[in-house]
Amino acid sequence: MHSDIKKNKIFPDKSIPKHLAIIMDGNGRWALKKSLSRHSGHLEGVHTVHKIIKDCLHYKVKYLTLFAFSSENWRRPIEEITNLITIFINVLKAEMDRITDSGICFNVIGNLSVLDINLRKLILEATNKTLNNKKLYLTLAINYGGRWDILQAIKSMLSNNKDIHKNMDIIDEKFFSNYLSMSWAPDPDLIIRTGGEQRISNFLIWNLAYTEIYFTNKFWPEFNSIDLELALNWYSTRERRFGGLNVNKNKILKVQ
Repeated sequence: MHSDIKKNKIFPDKSIPKHLAIIMDGNGRWALKKSLSRHSGHLEGVHTVHKIIKDCLHYKVKYLTLFAFSSENWRRPIEEITNLITIFINVLKAEMDRITDSGICFNVIGNLSVLDINLRKLILEATNKTLNNKKLYLTLAINYGGRWDILQAIKSMLSNNKDIHKNMDIIDEKFFSNYLSMSWAPDPDLIIRTGGEQRISNFLIWNLAYTEIYFTNKFWPEFNSIDLELALNWYSTRERRFGGLNVNKNKILKVQ
């Protein structure tokens, strides 16, 4: 769905997604449009992350999952990859205390084994330090791919159940989901993709089966609180049936 709708105030009693996922697209294109380096676009994107986290705390979104670096992004120039890793390291160093004090539980999903060792240490420190926080579960997807996630889940499931071939009937969606990277969180209710592209780009492909999808042409560095409010307003008008009928028949909010 697209974001070309009028702004309508969100009230506390209206529907807010419990789990919001965001594909933060358009940093580089935003920078090039302004004759800046792609690195400048990524730095500006960090500022947007700060603002959106603050907004999610305000709206009492419980889970926020951000697609920061995909397994396919390794195909980018080495200089850009190095700059991104440096940004991740610097941001974690600078923001760890603020994250902790804000009641945010920090997590990272993805294949972390190939990441810079300093980044891995900071991730481990941040996850351990914020383990008991419950105000907002903030997850960054770094070196993550949905197909990788499913494959690692299969391997983990088989490794932990050596005799599973003797009782294949125990494998159902719930059983398998326990081995996915986001097994501890509910599936996203809403996913926002910025930057004008209309695809999910190998992000949480198992978990997004019934997620409402909201596309906007805004590049991630220019995405702001009003844009988030528009997306949440749009979400509040959706009737989520999950393949059935009239699941949310009492939802009456309309966008004017």
